[in-house]
This record gives sequence, structure tokens and C-alpha cells, in this order.
Amino acid sequence: MIGGMTVKNYVITIARGYGSGGRTIGKMLAKELDIHYYDQELLRMASDESGISESLFARADEKLKTPVLFKAGRKSAYTGEIIPPDSVDFTSEQNLFNYQAKVIRDLAEKESCVIVGRCADFILGERENVLRLYVHAPFEYCVKKAMEVHASFDEEEARRYIRRIDKYRRDYYRYFTGRDWNAAENYDLCINSSMLGWDKCVALVKAYLEIKMA
Repeated sequence: MIGGMTVKNYVITIARGYGSGGRTIGKMLAKELDIHYYDQELLRMASDESGISESLFARADEKLKTPVLFKAGRKSAYTGEIIPPDSVDFTSEQNLFNYQAKVIRDLAEKESCVIVGRCADFILGERENVLRLYVHAPFEYCVKKAMEVHASFDEEEARRYIRRIDKYRRDYYRYFTGRDWNAAENYDLCINSSMLGWDKCVALVKAYLEIKMA
């Protein structure tokens, strides 16, 4: 139910810069809309789907640093094809990602939900029931937020941390999609969270969703 209107199931995907509040906005949206929120849970679900240890799925998780995977100028590594268990590539990074992608596609078919990260906007392609959101904020705003979350960080540590995390997200996205992570054309809606505050960001996304799903 959106604004009193009953619609088919829909998915909000959220890509976000570190410190922009994208994850918090996603949780707020899920609560406000009374739908499921998926983030780390996707690793467990992909493990259940494949029978592969959940710890191995951490290799394809956004938070891990495996720069050997990332090669400049490479086309998308995502094929969508599940590699069978008898293959030597069954637990490869590509196949681990493909299982996560399968879980994401299945969720989009059966329920309304919010999915944070993991190239969900790309995986769900041109599906009409998806709102692709990118949340960003000025660097100094993100530094302040990072220091609030990590009390032990001084300003320089926060700056280094944000640059490292955002670089990894950018490289991860490029590797699996062949596209630029922060390019506006990848998304339906790009929001500067520092301009509105998180409550108004939620209200804006809800209003946009109601129009898009009408």
C-alpha cells in the first residue's frame, strides 16, 4: 500500500556513498512502508540457496578488499549463469555473486522490499517494479557522520576510511557491472541527503515511488 493505493510488489534499491546515510534511509523506508529490508541477510540467503558456506560469500561482499579482482576497463563480470557444483569455478567470486544476484531477482518477483548495495539496481535491469536510488552527500558531511559512528576516528582517519570504502564500492560495481557506480543515468533518483535530512529523504522517495508505481 502506497499513499492509500494498492500496487504490485516493488523494490527500492539503494546505492550510497559512505556517510551519506543511505543505509539508515533504507531502514526508515522499509519501516515506513512496512516491507522487508535486505542487506547482510542476502549473504545467508545466497548460502542457503547454493549450499556454499556463508563465509565464502564474504568474498563477494562489498566490505571486503580484494583488489586483485578489479581490472580497469573490464566489461561486466556478471553473467547471471549459475555454475554447477561439479565445476572448479563453483566457489569463484563470479559464481558467489551470481547466487546473490539470483536471490535478489527472486525477491523482486515475490515481495516488496528495500535492497541495499550489491549492484541490485543493475541486477534487476529494466524491471518496471524497481526504484533505483543513489544517496550521496558532500565529503565534509560524510566525514562528520563517519566520526559520529566511529568514535575513535580523528578527522584524517575518517577521510581515509571514506575514500577507501567508496573506492572499493566503485571498483566492485565497475567489476560486476561494467558501469560507473556514481553515474546518475544508472538511477531513477539521486538524493543529496545533507540538503534534506533523512526524514525528508524518506518522504521524497515515497512520493516518487507513488508516482512511478501509479
